Amino acid sequence: MNVEPSEADRAVRRMLTELGDTWAVVGLSQNTGRAAHGVAGVLQRYGKRIVPVHPKAETVHGERGYASLADVPFPVDVVDVFVNSALAGAVADEAVAIGARGVWFQLGVLDPAAYARTRAAGVEMVMDRCPAIEIPRL
Repeated sequence: MNVEPSEADRAVRRMLTELGDTWAVVGLSQNTGRAAHGVAGVLQRYGKRIVPVHPKAETVHGERGYASLADVPFPVDVVDVFVNSALAGAVADEAVAIGARGVWFQLGVLDPAAYARTRAAGVEMVMDRCPAIEIPRL
């Protein structure tokens, strides 16, 4: 049986394999109990450069942190969003503003209006998925 991948599955593959290896992880802190910490570690193990983005601008997994996406002094390919849905749309808008090629909303992070705006801006987007789950499947 041949099952065609959905557009969401194709977006996941493009984001993980084609858009670039510099991933800003918004909401990443030194708190090892948070999902962002574990997912960032998986991204590193699969060759991604992580960029912690958190108001505290902490160094995490050996990478210098920044207080906002606008503070990152180099290009970011993908923005991985670990904030609640009420705040996620503003992060997606900031990702578009800095020229990110992709925006990834983590499991449980949902904002259909932000999805529509991001896609309308020509930026790839994945919503309600986790790269730590998806990347080993490739």
